Amino acid sequence: MSERILIIDGDVSLSTVLCDYLESRGYQSRRVSDGKAGLEILSAGPWDALVTEIQGIGINGYDLIKEVRHRFPTLPLIVLTTRADREDQMRAFQLGCDDYQTKPFTMDILICRIEAILRRIRAFRESKQRVFVLNGHTFDATRQTFDGSHMSARESELLLMLCRQEGEIVDKHKILSALWREDNAFTARSLGVYINHLRGYLRPTGYEIFAVRYRGYKLVCNEN
Repeated sequence: MSERILIIDGDVSLSTVLCDYLESRGYQSRRVSDGKAGLEILSAGPWDALVTEIQGIGINGYDLIKEVRHRFPTLPLIVLTTRADREDQMRAFQLGCDDYQTKPFTMDILICRIEAILRRIRAFRESKQRVFVLNGHTFDATRQTFDGSHMSARESELLLMLCRQEGEIVDKHKILSALWREDNAFTARSLGVYINHLRGYLRPTGYEIFAVRYRGYKLVCNEN
């Protein structure tokens, strides 16, 4: 599902062009000229980011930033404005905006700024993920279960590390430090035993754990 971006700006021509450009990049977007209407639209959400002016929107733009940050603490908020004074920028950041872009601006650069913030938000959300569906088979790290079968705490945390970095090599030393608190020949052998346990869980899923010599392990889906 494409991410949804709301634009609050009294400049109808500019916000229309920005909406069109965002949609050409695969985002869903909507524009509104009035700050109060924008708050109502945000409340009816969900939205993934807000781009807003701080003047010419019917209400005090700084009050809008403060209210948005109060109601939606994690919503990415980018100020796009003609106000370039240092004091204006500092005030906006102190109230909780994530970025501040002055007009005139380059469309490509603004999109890069928005996408950089969205990438950080995605990474944060993924770092909190604890339930994974592997080709119809459910791994729940909070419940420590795989398809309803109980796993040991160490099995669960090890699989969680692999799932969060699916397709990437998870460093062996990082695993040992995180789960065993020691990195030596004995704990390395123990890690190998647990990897074999996980391979048993994963056998019906089409997923496999590959050992990458001298480096670590990688979870890969072998089914297209």
